Amino acid sequence: MNTINLETLIQVLSKKMNQPIARAEYEAKDLQGGTVGNVLHLTGMAETQTGDRISFQLVHKTTNKWERYADPNSWRREYDLYHSGLGNLFLPTMRWPICYHAEIRDDAHFLWLEYIDGVSGLDLTADMYARAAEELGRLQGKLYATQPPELLAIQNVGVADAMEHFYYHYKSWDVVHNAVRSDASEIPKHLCQMIIDADESAESVFRQIKKLPLVFCHRDFWVTNILYRDGEIGLIDWDTAGWGYLGEDIASLIADEADIENMVVYYHACTAAYRRGFLEYADISMISNLYVRERIILHYGYRLVEWFLNADTPELKKQHIDTLQKIFEMEGGI
Repeated sequence: MNTINLETLIQVLSKKMNQPIARAEYEAKDLQGGTVGNVLHLTGMAETQTGDRISFQLVHKTTNKWERYADPNSWRREYDLYHSGLGNLFLPTMRWPICYHAEIRDDAHFLWLEYIDGVSGLDLTADMYARAAEELGRLQGKLYATQPPELLAIQNVGVADAMEHFYYHYKSWDVVHNAVRSDASEIPKHLCQMIIDADESAESVFRQIKKLPLVFCHRDFWVTNILYRDGEIGLIDWDTAGWGYLGEDIASLIADEADIENMVVYYHACTAAYRRGFLEYADISMISNLYVRERIILHYGYRLVEWFLNADTPELKKQHIDTLQKIFEMEGGI
């Protein structure tokens, strides 16, 4: 666990509470972590210079320097985005956490963020899924229609073809490529054929996707990064954000750590809600297909095969097969 600089904490609390803070005491608990950084939830009491005591919650996030495939500067992207004008472009109903302080040193960056206490992960209900999709569509529609200079000036963003690069990178891995083509594969034949068919049409599909409007994507729009509170959506973890094509984030919402039982229902409901939100700002009524199902297969098909191959229990293997089966059951053309 990282050591919290008490002097910086007091500066952050003074900014957050809009008054001088004399001292503070806190407890820190891990929210999440990994090899490149960690996220701490700070709770405690702040004491003002007049002796008043005020409870607080904060998030302290550390990200160490590392190189993501085809996106070497993603490790510092959130730091750069918080220093851009992006925060001024959000809607009241969809935003990121307020950043009270950000610094970068010794190949790591440190963010002091607002703690948003909301429903997240697989606790999200069907209505919350749809609300997240609609608010994302509304935000992307606004940015697409207005083309704000603050957004266009941001330099450290992911490239538009990131999903395509990711697909071809995975497809080139013999272990997963051969697994769906082996006569001895444990994966049901119709699911293997779904992935093979997607391979054969991938070039054509990507050509069609590139005809869709170019929008600013979160690129990690899955349930763990979505926080629902009182009808509003908080969206965290912006390190993969960048330019992409209309509908890309909806593929992540549906398939990344999927609510397997409801995948097909959410696929239809969230795509419709996303369209509805985008249409408030920009006319996309002439676009009949967002290629969400196709992108789900291309982006997650081989990943699910990998997870199946590496699963160490029958329950996990079944989970990945069930996810592929739900993708198979989706209808395209929405």
